[in-house]
Amino acid sequence: MEFILLAMLFALLLAFLLRRYRIPIRHRWRRRQARTMCEQLRGPDRDQPAGLHYARLRAMDPLAFEELLLEAFEQRGHRVIRNHRYTGDGGVDGEVVIDGERWLIQAKRYRETIRPEHVRDFAMLCATRRRRGMFIHTGRTGGVSRTVALGADGIEIVSGQRLLALLTGAPFQPGGFPPLHSVGNDRSGLRDRAPL
Repeated sequence: MEFILLAMLFALLLAFLLRRYRIPIRHRWRRRQARTMCEQLRGPDRDQPAGLHYARLRAMDPLAFEELLLEAFEQRGHRVIRNHRYTGDGGVDGEVVIDGERWLIQAKRYRETIRPEHVRDFAMLCATRRRRGMFIHTGRTGGVSRTVALGADGIEIVSGQRLLALLTGAPFQPGGFPPLHSVGNDRSGLRDRAPL
């Protein structure tokens, strides 16, 4: 009887441990990879040529790239809200709280020009959730995608030198949008925004 009870306890403990550590191991691996890359980009590799930085970013695991962006925000002292899983995230790769406001993050590891429909979908998602958003990518921003972002309320594209600034610890602040409750058809807050 004691043997059966001990075996059942062992089985329950094993099931608990397997359930607890099966998925998070992958998360921990990606977070560790992101933390290492963030430390390198902020430290000894900070002054490497931009082309080398982009090559490294594009070679990363796409999910580790998402973690790298969240890690970079954490390194800046912002509170980060991570998803519980990578797939089925509803188009949001994480959230960051900046000056008390939650921003949705969409991360894309592009090699070529970004697709305007991805920007448009993200803009609609941000509008639905009534949150601002940052579409952060490693590719090129075409004119149509830029127009979509400028035509949407409360989203901005972060790429190029701004992406490298975010990752290397250089000065970075989301663009000068008006407060969300005053965002409407008035574009005056967007006209003064620094180029992306």
